[in-house]
Amino acid sequence: MMERLENLQKYLKASSFKDQILVDKIKSGELALTISVEALPEIMTFLRDDSECLFKVLVDICGVDYPDREKRFDVVYNLLSLSHNMRLRLKVNVDEEEFVPTVTEVFATATWFEREIWDLYGIPFEGNKDLRRLLTDYGFKGHPLRKDFPLTGYVELRYDEARKKVVYEPVQLTQDFRKFDFLSPWEGMTDVMLPGDEKAVKQKFGTEFLEDDEPSVAFKKEANE
Repeated sequence: MMERLENLQKYLKASSFKDQILVDKIKSGELALTISVEALPEIMTFLRDDSECLFKVLVDICGVDYPDREKRFDVVYNLLSLSHNMRLRLKVNVDEEEFVPTVTEVFATATWFEREIWDLYGIPFEGNKDLRRLLTDYGFKGHPLRKDFPLTGYVELRYDEARKKVVYEPVQLTQDFRKFDFLSPWEGMTDVMLPGDEKAVKQKFGTEFLEDDEPSVAFKKEANE
């Protein structure tokens, strides 16, 4: 397997788009490439059709958010070649204002993945003819998988029985005042004998054993006794 991945790595680095490959490495049994975003459709088509590749299955597309980085987002494409029994990970880096070329003309299933990434990260895909929200509501504000999205969200949604419809309201996280008392009045279990306890070293203070080896709690004796 490693030999095949290394051969594929060399083959792609010698291809016509070798200048578009920014980073290439083999990790965890997969070849991972970082490429120029402009060359994405061309390279995806090559990987699908070339006889040395035949990555005809688009397993998934996912987004990753690095808010402190200049090019904030990664868009990652996971490909599978059943003919060669190999996997390949393709990655592009984009900023908040940058469009990613759609690959729906190369893989029809990309429509759903691109809609999900647009919904959760706000990464736009140029050329996607159906770029609508997929998992959140149509009136949802923001993109919930961005690192700067508040954990509480901006509004909460509930069904109003009086108005017979779903309503949006400001988030309210009110709760009763609670006082945590970390000093517990409960004592440990000192009157229970478990299997194997008879082999333990007997304590000098705190527990004294009767003749039948049943423990009972005893007061600590004064040091001068």
